[in-house]
Amino acid sequence: MDAATQAAPNTGHPRRWAILGVLVISLLVVVLDNTVLNVAMRTIADPQKGLGATQSQLEWAINSYTLVFAGLLFTAGILADRLGRRITLTVGLALFGIASLVSAYSGSPDQLIWARALMGLGAAAVMPSTLSIIANVFDPRERGRAIGVWAGAVGLGVAIGPIVGGLLLEHFWWGSVFLINVPIVIVGLILVNTLIPESRDPRPGRIDIVGVLLSIVGLTLLTYGVIEGGDKGFGKPEAWGTLAASAVVMAAFVIYERRIEFPSLDVRLFSNSKFSASTGMIGLVFFAAMGIMFISAFYLQLVRGYGPLASGALFVPFAAAQMIFAPRSAAMVKRFGPKAVSTTGLLLVAVGLASWMFITATTPIWVVGALFFLMGVGMANVMPPATESIMSSLPREKAGVGSAVSNTIRQVGGALGVAALGAVVSSVYRDHVSSATANLPAAAKDAAGESISGAYGVAAHAGSAGPALIQHANDAFIAAMHNAAVGSAIFAILGAVVAVVWLPGKRPASAPAPTSAEGLAEEQGVELVTVGE
Repeated sequence: MDAATQAAPNTGHPRRWAILGVLVISLLVVVLDNTVLNVAMRTIADPQKGLGATQSQLEWAINSYTLVFAGLLFTAGILADRLGRRITLTVGLALFGIASLVSAYSGSPDQLIWARALMGLGAAAVMPSTLSIIANVFDPRERGRAIGVWAGAVGLGVAIGPIVGGLLLEHFWWGSVFLINVPIVIVGLILVNTLIPESRDPRPGRIDIVGVLLSIVGLTLLTYGVIEGGDKGFGKPEAWGTLAASAVVMAAFVIYERRIEFPSLDVRLFSNSKFSASTGMIGLVFFAAMGIMFISAFYLQLVRGYGPLASGALFVPFAAAQMIFAPRSAAMVKRFGPKAVSTTGLLLVAVGLASWMFITATTPIWVVGALFFLMGVGMANVMPPATESIMSSLPREKAGVGSAVSNTIRQVGGALGVAALGAVVSSVYRDHVSSATANLPAAAKDAAGESISGAYGVAAHAGSAGPALIQHANDAFIAAMHNAAVGSAIFAILGAVVAVVWLPGKRPASAPAPTSAEGLAEEQGVELVTVGE
């Protein structure tokens, strides 16, 4: 490090690492809830132990959260920049806590669906606020490491959600998976308003009402189309028609944003190949990873027969890898450059995903844990550098917009992965299991042919024919899972190609380390753009 760099003052907040800890707590409660509901589905569907929810109602209990969350992420980021990031985070946490309480004591499936939608509204305010506050309280030289810790917290939340849910369901009623959020939210609210300073855009300009409305409509239509496509098939008008409408609205958004003086999102950012590459990498890696992780839950709980707690524990290696390697990714980028680190990470994810082609019903379970660990290592070296490239492309006062872009791409990419790869699994499963269900009664044939869960339900009432049906269903599902693994690995490899072609390499050793947002942006290969000027 040269003398100029050593002499440059640290512009970060004095309590920045304590603030990061508070933000991690706020983030964990939101990310954890995204996964904890999955293990409670069977209990909520039980008429005695739960609410007697139908399959459609269970899907909407998940999708109502996703729909509101993804649809409002961008708007929440804009409001955080304008109104204040601490107040936006406070309101988001409060809404999330209230909605969690209502969800825990819901008296009907419909009430649970609406409460989950309110949780999505709170989460949409929390998620971009955490990342934009990091951009404002950390010096650019430390921000990469802080974002690595943030990304590790995301991985931790994804992995421990099923474990927490399994533990609660073994000892308490189904509502406990939501009630656990309330004390965490209360602690978070106290710490947020004690430690975190308020920050906002000092020159917000006029609010872009048309742009905000177009973004909400476009993202909501996109998310709904993805959900419908995964549920009913992308050939249905409800899916492709909604997706086409979303494309029209988003095109109108881009055209409108290019023409006004104070846009919500300066679309010139996407003309910079490095910024676009970073957002593309995030979308591709979440498409690939979230799809196969969703499918693996059925493999573990049905094909392998593990309970919610045991199957959830198998995701711990993924979380451990994130926690270990994500905070170290900034140092790796400094040493090897973002191109090498991101490409290596994406290839590790691709290898981990492709290896699912060789997983069978009798594969030693430690192999599955090892694959999750490998995927976690790869993700830990993709997300932080990509997110940092996005955040460093904007000045601190516009951090909410950058955070919203990053989080929206991640959310939509993951939802698309679950929907598209889930559709692949459903299609291949139906083709392979059809011969085993041909002689069943019509209702049983439809249920067993629709999904492996349906086949297990039919087998439970099929007497001596049950074991044979389960065997055929397991074989069909594993064949379908192998096809999904190929598709997911291809998308991870596409992400690696994007990194190789468009991300910058290692900074020359003779060049001084960047000490400002502009310098860091240059190192990451992005153009610093001040929105609305």
